[in-house]
Amino acid sequence: MEKGRIKVMQGNEACVEAALLAGCRFFAGYPITPASEILEGMARRLPLVDGFCLQAEDEIAAIVAVVGASWGGAKAMTATSGPGFCLMQEGIGLAASVESPCVIVNVQRGGPASGQSTSTAQGDLYQARYGSNGDYSLITLCPSTSQEMFDHTIRAFNLAERFRIPVIILSDEVVAHIREKVAIPDPGQLEFVERKKPSVSPENFVPFEAGEDDVPPMPAFNTGYKIPVISQAKSLSGNRGNAKEAEAFIKRINRKVEAHISEFADIRTYGDEKAETAFVSFGSVSRAARSAVDMAREKGLPLRSVEIKTIWPFPDDLLRRKLEGARRIVVAEMNLGMLRNEVQRVICAPGIKIELFSKIGGLYPLPQEFLRFLEEKP
Repeated sequence: MEKGRIKVMQGNEACVEAALLAGCRFFAGYPITPASEILEGMARRLPLVDGFCLQAEDEIAAIVAVVGASWGGAKAMTATSGPGFCLMQEGIGLAASVESPCVIVNVQRGGPASGQSTSTAQGDLYQARYGSNGDYSLITLCPSTSQEMFDHTIRAFNLAERFRIPVIILSDEVVAHIREKVAIPDPGQLEFVERKKPSVSPENFVPFEAGEDDVPPMPAFNTGYKIPVISQAKSLSGNRGNAKEAEAFIKRINRKVEAHISEFADIRTYGDEKAETAFVSFGSVSRAARSAVDMAREKGLPLRSVEIKTIWPFPDDLLRRKLEGARRIVVAEMNLGMLRNEVQRVICAPGIKIELFSKIGGLYPLPQEFLRFLEEKP
């Protein structure tokens, strides 16, 4: 593996490089455009580091294999696109329930159903948060560049291991296939998080007893510890819980993430931070928003781009701070307003105008379209 250098890479290739650097040693997936390069890269590279790559019969088998590999002690991941992400939802819920750390990359394409397999879109935003049944909380990261795909992949593994959760990387076709420079640091410059291990003997181990951080330790198979991997709401011992135990379990697996939002929430601002007009975006649309800010600057127009990098749990407090002073907020996205709905929920005050710039159908928005939107709807 080449490290400590600059390479020109697609986003999908950067994901592979970062996953291996983060310690991923198991990958299971099924070929699907526009995510297939991740499976292909893992198939080539994992055997070289004593890892294992499984091309499963479908996405259902892939996500369940990832959950099992994680319990076997491996850092594990999968990658797919919209139709495959649909099939993975039960397995994602399983991973949340049994608290199995793993990374799931969804390279979005046009939908619904088969949609537009070679076109970009951002229609899976709510599916990443609410795709499986019941109450659970996961973390979703949204890269906009190949460099961010590299950085977010390492961060995704760290967050998954720390909180014992599936972490979703919500990419899209533009990020997946654009080629640009990626700085690959030496491993000594990076921080890698490992899952918490039991600090007591197997005889005294209570499988789902957690400390102040609400994250229980996770032993691997064949280490002598009791490992009840059941999908039901459970007691501390791992058996099916009664109503009180089920309530405590569900609240804990949500609290262990929600109580720490301020520690991992990431929103970046580009341009004039005091401008009264702001674009809000996520994923590849942030690239066009930045270019629009640059074009506006050349015309002497104050404008800022607010780019959400951790989309779930939604960073309410941080977004309010980043949009302080904005009177006109344009939410730009490649769907019919999913992010706009969240921004309206959080930023709701007299004198603030929230608008939607939406582009669907598979065509990527141009910076000129952003500026025309501002001019045509003053």
